[in-house]
Amino acid sequence: MTDHKYIDSHGKALEDYPQPSVAVDTAVLSLDADNELVVLLVRRPSGRGWALPGTFLHDRERLAHAVDRCLQDKANIRGLRPRQLQVFDKPGRDKRGWVLSVAHIQVVQPHQLESRSSERTTLALARDPGKLPYDHPEIVEYALADLRARYVDRPDPDGLLGEEFTLRELRSAHEAVAGHNLDRDAFRRLMEPLIQPTGTFVNEGRGRPAQKFRRGSPPARRRRRGQLTMPRDTD
Repeated sequence: MTDHKYIDSHGKALEDYPQPSVAVDTAVLSLDADNELVVLLVRRPSGRGWALPGTFLHDRERLAHAVDRCLQDKANIRGLRPRQLQVFDKPGRDKRGWVLSVAHIQVVQPHQLESRSSERTTLALARDPGKLPYDHPEIVEYALADLRARYVDRPDPDGLLGEEFTLRELRSAHEAVAGHNLDRDAFRRLMEPLIQPTGTFVNEGRGRPAQKFRRGSPPARRRRRGQLTMPRDTD
């Protein structure tokens, strides 16, 4: 059987079309000790400045493998499963040539970053990561917008917290994502149908011990998104 070379309707074969390089860049987000949302950055090869962890796709390599390889090689982080976020394809985004970036996002708990290389990585405020190369600032902004949309009406859906948490801890995590304070009572009313008490309590300072919760199953009927934006805390 003879293999026929593919020719499209314009009379061109695949090799007749220009082929860009493909890169993967990942926004790894977590909370710091001050309950601020932070993004993982890696030192650039020149040693000057920081960037999102990224790498070029190898021949026949899957995107997920490239992301995993990059995080291991550049940050010494293993076992994450980032999800695809957006393709960044602005012409001229990379001075080295025609490069498309498939951006990914990964949300982790602080302990998942304990293995990171302290010499080659740093954590920067996600809302102000500093000067970054290429369109990495846009990738961080896109990741933040994506995360904020996911956190509007679900209790910590990406797992910034552990399996169990208090309402105060949950609200603090959502405030870190939102970038502003949330009304305490409105937040409680929104989240209580979506979480389940564990039957355990913990001291959070003055007052009665705080009840711990875990994420529950979402209700069958969801409210409209427009009704779920919580106002700023006016206390």
